[in-house]
Amino acid sequence: MSTTAMPPKHDLGSLKIDDRQRTKGKTGKRLGMFAAILGALVLLGGLAATFKARKPVVEVAAARPGGDVRTDALLNASGYVTPRRRATVAAKVTGLVTEIYAEEGLRVKSGQVLATLDCSQPDAALASARTDRDATAAALADLQVQLAYAERELERAQGLRSAGVNSQEALDTARTNADSLRSKIALTREQTRAAEAKIGVAQQDVINCTVRSPFDGIVVSKDAQRGEMVSPISAGGGFTRTGIATVVDMQSIEIEVDVNESYIARVRPGQKVIATLDAYPDWQIPSTVRTIIPTADRQKATVKVRISFDQLDPRILPDMGVKVAFLSDQPPAAKGKTEARALIPKAAVRSEDGKPVVFLVREGKLERRAVTLGTEHGSDVEVMAGVTAGDTLVVKGAEALQEGQSVEIKQ
Repeated sequence: MSTTAMPPKHDLGSLKIDDRQRTKGKTGKRLGMFAAILGALVLLGGLAATFKARKPVVEVAAARPGGDVRTDALLNASGYVTPRRRATVAAKVTGLVTEIYAEEGLRVKSGQVLATLDCSQPDAALASARTDRDATAAALADLQVQLAYAERELERAQGLRSAGVNSQEALDTARTNADSLRSKIALTREQTRAAEAKIGVAQQDVINCTVRSPFDGIVVSKDAQRGEMVSPISAGGGFTRTGIATVVDMQSIEIEVDVNESYIARVRPGQKVIATLDAYPDWQIPSTVRTIIPTADRQKATVKVRISFDQLDPRILPDMGVKVAFLSDQPPAAKGKTEARALIPKAAVRSEDGKPVVFLVREGKLERRAVTLGTEHGSDVEVMAGVTAGDTLVVKGAEALQEGQSVEIKQ
């Protein structure tokens, strides 16, 4: 008995969503949203705690000794160490650098070779000039032989003319030949001197292929390399160097400062000065005003003053920043009071409950100190008690500082 297969029936009821599952899904979504919000709040709290724990950045300054002569200065100014003699040595001719001997820091003597250029073309020009001179000299010798013969011919013509044998025309011809040769010899001698002058020019071109130091000093900049083209003028679209090296005479270094024209009357040549290099703030260098440049800068309303060091030191380098204090000729008056222990910037002093305090930085942490202040000196103030010379003080930073707080010093 055969059985006919019936097609399968689809149960549409299986696609029905249970109400409990629908409720359960909404609850899961709510829990997920709550968890996301809670995580965001925790993350924001962590970031806030991180920013709160970040160390404040402060600027510091060192307390100077209280007996500093700079406190009695008539005027303070800042400037730079500059040399009176600085030369960027260049070649007189355009050429290819074949050897370079200049290196930064090299001490050189006057006339010492700094570089050499390709001299093949000047050498060829010198050889050609010498050849021309030799050829002209050879022609002069031939003309002198011809002149000797012409003078003998002139003597014979004169004798024959005296005897009535020769004509006046023959005598004139002999005399003309002799005079012509004398003129040619004079011309050839001038040509020989011209050839000698050309040799001198060619020799100078050969000499110019060697670049030498113009004075004793130190090489502070090496401006060309072997294989580069150099020229006394700017050419080649920037690919041609105009200098070989820069040499500074270290015996000529001095200080150059700009003084406000309102205070220039306090400065005079020969005045004693205390200079302090930014690189060595605790080193006071005795100096003297060398000259006051007799012109003012109308844009900055300043007058340039040049100051000489009383004694040079290898630590003093060109272009260093320096601060100077112009001293008075009068000795400081007796003050009849306790000598200050230190001199600090007024910006380091803070007020707490009406009393002056400062914050010291020790091993990256703050230490609060109450201080007793003395006389003010411009932007500085004397400290009679509470601070000693060499202490590191906070001069700028966050307003709310606390003792024991960790800080970061601004570099």
